[in-house]
Amino acid sequence: MKRGKLSRMIKDAPYEARDSQAEAWAANSYVPRKSSRNGATIFSLALFLATGAIVLGVSYLTSGRVTLIALLLAALMALLVVSSVHTALSWEKVVVLRLGNFNRVVGPGLYFTIPVIEHGTIRVDQRTIATPFYAEKTLTADLVPVTVDAVLFWVVWDAQKACTEVEDYYAAVSFLAQTALREAVGRSTVAEVALRRDQLDAEIKADIEKEAADWGLDIIAVKVRDIVIPDELQEVMSLEAQADREKNARMTVAAAEVDLADMLKEAAALYGGEDAAMKLRTMLMQYETVRKSRGAVVTVPTAISDGFVEGEGKPRSV
Repeated sequence: MKRGKLSRMIKDAPYEARDSQAEAWAANSYVPRKSSRNGATIFSLALFLATGAIVLGVSYLTSGRVTLIALLLAALMALLVVSSVHTALSWEKVVVLRLGNFNRVVGPGLYFTIPVIEHGTIRVDQRTIATPFYAEKTLTADLVPVTVDAVLFWVVWDAQKACTEVEDYYAAVSFLAQTALREAVGRSTVAEVALRRDQLDAEIKADIEKEAADWGLDIIAVKVRDIVIPDELQEVMSLEAQADREKNARMTVAAAEVDLADMLKEAAALYGGEDAAMKLRTMLMQYETVRKSRGAVVTVPTAISDGFVEGEGKPRSV
């Protein structure tokens, strides 16, 4: 099953089931693609066969036949040569120990060791490694359980430290990243976790670097991919965000109304007073209503409309 499909399954699942699904994906479904070492294996096999053939050929030329002792000697010489001549791939470093003590770091390419006395302990991949990690149902500073999905990008810059300072540097950096993620989420509120991902990335990266530097590891970046919040809280946060937007919109309209009132007051001073200002505001409101409704309005001049009233609001007889 592809990773994208698994991500959608985890996201669409009920919140209580996401923990187990994410854990299963991390433990079983994510299989890193390793580069093939078939070339190095074929080289060692060819070296073994060539050495054995040379020893048997010399034995046949000297004695005229191949004896059991010659076969045993050929096998022994082939094993000694194979244990002495090695190859490291272009992105590999090999830590060589001599009688149990650190001796040197070799590679890439062809390198030699003394049989029995020296041996390569570990092959260190010095390419950039992407490690996914999770923090399931971690409590934020305001006690909200969230599930965070992130990716760590790192590289081994010192093969000696990676071999001698930590037992399994790959597992160690994975557990360290998960712990740092939980601590960073615990220091932040759910709003900060959801809205300030860049700051969360920087905090996690800084926490990992403090420990990983002693292991010969360089932390390149930390990227938070997904943040899962409980469904019931998502609706509450959505309503809160809508209320904040509505409040900001009303405050903007109120501020615009104050500015408009000041401008109408200045215009009314030219027309004769506060009554003129109210009439101007009424005309503007009427214009906005007609513009939004896309209707039509007929305006009657005040001189004509005043001719239909007499005295204090009494209709004039015609």
